[in-house]
Amino acid sequence: MNKQLIECVPNISEGRDSSKIKAIASVVETVEGVKLLDIDPGKATNRTVITFVGEPDNVIEAAFRLIKKASELIDMSKHTGEHPRFGATDVCPLVPISNITLEEAAVYAHKLGERVGKELGIPGYFYEIAAKEDKRKNLASCRSGEYEGLKQKLVNPEWKPDFGPAEFNESVSKSGATAISARDFLIAYNVNLNTTSTRRANAIAFDIREAGRVKYENGVSGKKVLDKNGEPVRIPGKLKAVKGIGWYIEEYGIAQISYNLTNINITSMHVAFDETVKAATKRGLRVTGSELIGLIPLQAMLDAGDYFLRKQQRSLGISEEEKIKIAVKSLGLDDLKPFNPEEKIIEYLLKDDTKKLVDFTVTGFAEETAGESMAPGGGSIAAYVGALGVSLGTMVANLSSHKAGWDDKWEFYSDWAVKGQSYKNKLLFLVDEDTNSFNKIIEGFRMPKSNNEEIEARKEAIENATKYATEIPFEVMETAYNSMEVMQAMLKEGLQSSLSDAGVGILCARTAVIGAYFNVRINAKDIKDRTFADEILKRAKDIYNKTIAAEKAMMDFIDGKM
Repeated sequence: MNKQLIECVPNISEGRDSSKIKAIASVVETVEGVKLLDIDPGKATNRTVITFVGEPDNVIEAAFRLIKKASELIDMSKHTGEHPRFGATDVCPLVPISNITLEEAAVYAHKLGERVGKELGIPGYFYEIAAKEDKRKNLASCRSGEYEGLKQKLVNPEWKPDFGPAEFNESVSKSGATAISARDFLIAYNVNLNTTSTRRANAIAFDIREAGRVKYENGVSGKKVLDKNGEPVRIPGKLKAVKGIGWYIEEYGIAQISYNLTNINITSMHVAFDETVKAATKRGLRVTGSELIGLIPLQAMLDAGDYFLRKQQRSLGISEEEKIKIAVKSLGLDDLKPFNPEEKIIEYLLKDDTKKLVDFTVTGFAEETAGESMAPGGGSIAAYVGALGVSLGTMVANLSSHKAGWDDKWEFYSDWAVKGQSYKNKLLFLVDEDTNSFNKIIEGFRMPKSNNEEIEARKEAIENATKYATEIPFEVMETAYNSMEVMQAMLKEGLQSSLSDAGVGILCARTAVIGAYFNVRINAKDIKDRTFADEILKRAKDIYNKTIAAEKAMMDFIDGKM
């Protein structure tokens, strides 16, 4: 069964004292099974965003220990900073990562809040999905009045805390309050301006954010326009699921627009950036770059890369690494300080540290194969040769998209390059998976066999592992054969000066298919379920025959062109 994983992103009201920040963040690592991913302090805001991930109960324990430690080390009565705040641990959102819903995460948020209130005597509010009434869904409403207004707020029946004491006691006077939630993945994202004016930064924020600005009788002055309920009428901003304010950052000597992108499926980081550029330009200002606070999903960075590549009419079929470089430079994420994808992209931080075959250098891979162990073997090599083949086809597509005079065809070549990248990525996955499937068979043979029950379990494990070890090279065959379409298209439509490259790609794909076919046959003979074995052998033979025919046709085509 797949593990449930949640991310916790507490924001503590300390961004200047590194020893305090380290002491608070380090308690997370005292809980087994919780991984501390990121610590992102801000001096001007005097605030640090801490990110960790794990299974729900472990994360809740780590969050409790962090809130406790923050309450011991941070004195809110002495706190100053640019960011709105009302507590030592100002906010503590829980974010579903895998195999858990927002509603389930909200249950854990309530569990955490109740414990914080009872055991630490810290009051607080549930917001977003965890909110227990509509007016508390918005964090800004829960935090209105900030720390300085807590004394009056806590005794106001309208704002009685969801947990903890409804009074400004000695504990609260030091640690303030905490807002706890369950929410979708939120991106905290700042856009940099070539001005020091907070007023102008705010004006742009009002242009962009969903809440927009209050409407006045004379446009920007005079009396507020009120609705029938006496509430101020608002002029909506341009983008949904965006919150934003302007501020001046003394640390950098510039004004910024600070955004919370609350649903990146509605408004992405790159759209928020581009719309800010337009709004700033209209107001005579210039965006100089941007700043990501905390972590970001890989897909959001890849989407940004694709967005700017499309604007440049460039092929999208480039590597993940190159797309991220395009995103970083286009968004100016390295404007104020270096941006390291390995430290900012959540999937990279969660990567398994086990070294894979595809992580080896070319020389290292060859040396590993030439060693005394039985793996990697022919199946892994077949998959790798197939990956090299379709990489050549992808290269031709990318080169063709740049050819002078073919500008109107860039999307055609981009689409083929994207297909090529997809085939390449699957074949690279199969390089290691072929070795993994072999190891599963070995594990089966190592199972105990001291009684009938163990003997039967061992037989079943070996049979299932052998089937899987046959299915993997079949997938190599199928993927390598299908990848030939990229080289075929480029032979006919791509740069004619690259005929040889596409031709070598075809030969590599053919080699991958035949090599994997050998593995299917040799593994299938040990399968006891002959119906399964006969079916997969029949399908493999069909792919083999089609590959030989396709290779001959393409070689004849090349011979006719040279």
